[in-house]
Amino acid sequence: MQITTNKIDSANAKINAAITRGTIDANIEKIANQLSKEAKIAGFRKGKVPVSAVKKQYGERLVQDAEAQALRDLLSAGLKEMEIASDALIGEPQIAKFEKNDNGIDVEVVIATRPAITLGDYTAMVPAVEKPAIDDAAVMARIEELASAQAPLVNVDEDRALVSGDTALIDFEGFVDGEAFPGGKAEEFSLRLGSGQFIPGFEDQVIGMKKGEEKTIAVTFPENYGGEKLAGKPAEFKVKVHAIQAKEAVTVDEELAKKMLPGFEDASVDMLKEKVKEQLETEAMSVKYNDELKPALMETFVSAFTIDLPEFIVEQEMDMALNKKAREMSEAELEELRNDAEKVKAMRETFRDDACRAVKATFIVDALAKAENISVNEQELMQTIYYEAMQMGQDPMAIYKHYQESGYLPAIQMAMIEDRVLSKLLNDKIK
Repeated sequence: MQITTNKIDSANAKINAAITRGTIDANIEKIANQLSKEAKIAGFRKGKVPVSAVKKQYGERLVQDAEAQALRDLLSAGLKEMEIASDALIGEPQIAKFEKNDNGIDVEVVIATRPAITLGDYTAMVPAVEKPAIDDAAVMARIEELASAQAPLVNVDEDRALVSGDTALIDFEGFVDGEAFPGGKAEEFSLRLGSGQFIPGFEDQVIGMKKGEEKTIAVTFPENYGGEKLAGKPAEFKVKVHAIQAKEAVTVDEELAKKMLPGFEDASVDMLKEKVKEQLETEAMSVKYNDELKPALMETFVSAFTIDLPEFIVEQEMDMALNKKAREMSEAELEELRNDAEKVKAMRETFRDDACRAVKATFIVDALAKAENISVNEQELMQTIYYEAMQMGQDPMAIYKHYQESGYLPAIQMAMIEDRVLSKLLNDKIK
């Protein structure tokens, strides 16, 4: 077997070989001899089957197994010649050429390997991070907001109009074309103004009413309203306000602090302010990280490092982008593409730059994760997916299985690793 290797760069290599007929025949003999000791063929005792009987029984399968063995041998020999470790391979080697002829088989195998990345002093590329400034007014506003959410509703005795945020205790009855409709009537209904609980325009017209006031409100049901008989129809609601309710006024004192910090025996207003300030800092930092610092840092790394990219992985990324685009296209647009192969090719090529960037970013994150000793194990991956599914009211097990069957888990895992790597690097630069 004649082998020629070509190590194109640190991420791509090719092995060309001419597998001779003699090599295939020798493999057939070897496999047939082994089978003759193990195979069960009618008329022969186990271990006493003639090689000729094995060849007759397994004919084409022997040839296929012999060719597969020849491929494995040439791959092993090629990797050894190029000094590439098998665990450095990415994905399965691609058989780019497999042409049979009278002399044997001409083969070309395309190999992708993990590219070499010299990180250097990558921490010097990470900018200094300043904690967001949280003033006392923001702290007090958050404390009052949290306390108000738990405060009970109380009746408003003063003679004033309803405002957004108030709760109105109302009777209402709705009419379409002058006739009352099912489900359109209620008495002493508690409606928080500004909640968007009713159809558009209703709450806006209740605002400004006073206790004891009656009013007819004109609105139009949305076109996508659940009830077909009401969708898009103009309607009138007779409304009477029985009471105005508002959240009980909040007093920020030691009693409130103890209520809001149940796990601390020495809870005080100062401690409450400190805890709330920390929470606001964390929230502000999270927004700053996700919207600004992490994307900018990743872009810095992608621009700074020059690495070789496994070509077939870039091609796979382009194919995924093209398929995603196709799912967003109309049937007419798809039909146009089916009839124009060149247009498909041109469209696919538009995704190359983004594909190269995505693949490059993945390998950079992988290298940084190794340097920082950061990983995400299967248990952590599962817990994250389960938590997010429960937050969205979905079946965690079903979601995980869907991601698993769709092949999404590696991408989710890499996204988690990227988040941890960038967070770690930025956290180390907090002033």
